Amino acid sequence: MKPAAFAYVRPGTVEEVLAELGREGAKILAGGQSLVPVLAMRLGRPSTLVDLNAVPELKELSRDGGHVRVAAMVRQRQVQYDPVSEAVPLLRLALPWVGHREIRSRGTVCGSLAHADPSAELPAIATCLDATMTLRSSRGSRDVAACEFFAGAMTTVMEPDELLTAVRFPVAAAGEGFGFGEVARRHGDFALAGVAARVKTDADHVAASITCFGVSDRPAKADVSAQLQVALEQTGRAPSEPDLRRALGEYAEEVAAQVVDTVGDAHASQAYRRQLTVGLLSREISRAYLKSVNSRHEVSSA
Repeated sequence: MKPAAFAYVRPGTVEEVLAELGREGAKILAGGQSLVPVLAMRLGRPSTLVDLNAVPELKELSRDGGHVRVAAMVRQRQVQYDPVSEAVPLLRLALPWVGHREIRSRGTVCGSLAHADPSAELPAIATCLDATMTLRSSRGSRDVAACEFFAGAMTTVMEPDELLTAVRFPVAAAGEGFGFGEVARRHGDFALAGVAARVKTDADHVAASITCFGVSDRPAKADVSAQLQVALEQTGRAPSEPDLRRALGEYAEEVAAQVVDTVGDAHASQAYRRQLTVGLLSREISRAYLKSVNSRHEVSSA
C-alpha cells in the first residue's frame, strides 16, 4: 500500500518545529523506521510530516555532568559506538539487539522511546536506568521521568504539540553492574520476552531492580533486592554465576508471575513468556551482581 496524502515540511530550528506541531494532525519524522511502515499500511494518516533532519541542535550526543544526553536526531548506531555512551553500559549492552544494523543506522533513540512499543528494548532501558525525557512545546519545556513517560502500548504522556528533544541517561556509578537479555524468534525481531537488570553493591548492602519488556503493555519494573539478598545468603557473598542463578530460580518465578500480564498472542502464550522471563531474570540478575562486585573491587584497587 501507499501512504495517504500529506504535506511535508523540513524546519531548520526547534522553534520552527514547535510552530509546525501546533497545527492539527502534524506528526514528527525522525529516523522513520517505525513511522514509515505505519504510513505505508495507512494505520496513521497525518496531515503534515515535520522532518527533524535539518535541525542541528537535535543531533548532539554529549556528556553532561552525571548524565549522557541523547538528542532527538541521534541515531542508534552512533550511540552504540560513540565513546561518550561507554559511561552508560546498559545502553551499550542493549543496542546490538535493536533491529538490524541498517535500522540502527537510521533509527533514533528518542524515536524508539516516543513510539513506545512494549516489545522494544530502549523504553525498557530508559525505565531501568530512571532516565529523564525532555519535552518541549510552544508553551514551554518539562522533564518527565521514564517511569511516568510510558502510558501503555504505543502510548506516552506526550501532548500532540510536544517534541521529545532529548533523553538523559545517568552515568554508571562505582559498584553498579548491569545485565541484559532477550528471546526473539530471529535476531532483530521484537522480543517475546526481555530483561534489563541493574545491581548496586557496597560493603554491606545490595540494591537490585529489573525491567521486563515484551510481557506487558509497557516496561514492567520491579525491585528484586530482597530476592537477591536471600539468594546470596544461600550461596555466600562470592558465588559463581551458575550457583547464584540456581538460587534465584525460585524467586524469579514469583517475580515473573507479577510482571508478565500479557494474555498471550500468536507468537507466545502467557505461560511461555513467564517461563522465558524466569530464565532471563535469574541469568541477568546474576551477571549484573557479579559485574557490580567486580566494579567495586576495581575501584578499590585503583
